[in-house]
Amino acid sequence: MKPKALYILGNQELIYGPQEQAEIEQLVDLVGPTQGSNVLTTAPELLADVEIILSGWGAPRLDDAFLQAAPNLKIFLYGAGSVRGFVTEAFWARDIVITSSWAANAIPVSEYTLSTILLSLKRFWAYSSQVRALKSFPEGSTKHSRTPGAFGTTVGLISLGMIGRLVCERLRPFDLRVIAYDPFVDPDVAAQLGVELVSLPQVFERSDVVSLHTPWLPETEGMITGTLLRSMKPDSTFINTARGAIVREDELIAALRDRPDLWAILDVTYPEPPRADSALFTLPNILVTPHIAGSQAAECRRMGQYVIADLRRYLAGEPLKWALTQEQARVMA
Repeated sequence: MKPKALYILGNQELIYGPQEQAEIEQLVDLVGPTQGSNVLTTAPELLADVEIILSGWGAPRLDDAFLQAAPNLKIFLYGAGSVRGFVTEAFWARDIVITSSWAANAIPVSEYTLSTILLSLKRFWAYSSQVRALKSFPEGSTKHSRTPGAFGTTVGLISLGMIGRLVCERLRPFDLRVIAYDPFVDPDVAAQLGVELVSLPQVFERSDVVSLHTPWLPETEGMITGTLLRSMKPDSTFINTARGAIVREDELIAALRDRPDLWAILDVTYPEPPRADSALFTLPNILVTPHIAGSQAAECRRMGQYVIADLRRYLAGEPLKWALTQEQARVMA
């Protein structure tokens, strides 16, 4: 007999499209229609015999009440990234397996980062705004001596987790130096990535582009200061696809107001979106995108495919590729 399973998430079609649903239906016995995070209120009886929960954004809080209603739950497959928002100590005490598709979500973030790095090295943002303002090409447009370019210049990465390492791999074909700050990475691993490990101040002082990939933890909140940003090379760019709270945004605003040669490309802010009166919307050398670096639209189906791959491993009694430990979950981006 197939194990009993239930979808619990917000927008099922986003992660589990028709192809993914058809594959899953071949593997499990779905006990009911897709439920939302309020399943304990709307249909608690569906949880009684469930062995497998298929989830994603809009997951239920896995607290004592939920776990008591799902006494047979053995695996929770999460088709998105960080699980910190809904797992609890009670969940870890039950020794239930949990997986995450965070690695699938890292792929589009690294792609966004690569494209933004390359455009930043061409000072794309500065030149496009100048052309719009001048309704002409800026003086010296045939040489642009202030353009770093992608030959012999330096890209600095802050943290070499999954996303940082993917960015390193994507930068390999280019004639660039890559330096990074990550106190938890072994020098041998950095060498394999082709990265020079340096201090956090050195990342800002030496790089033509700095890209932030640090998880938001109590220890990292506010770690990017105005002093670091002011130390950046002329005409350099700071990119944040991590979390807004890691950056002291008031200090970033002050630094970029004083240094109009610098640019900041922010896919994340704190709060999200920024307050309506925030200078992040008005400073000419800050560009804000609406948290689009991660999986969007059809890209989300890749996360569903990661869920299916681990579901197949689980049913075959094989080791899971994307199972999380409590410590891994604690430090996830």
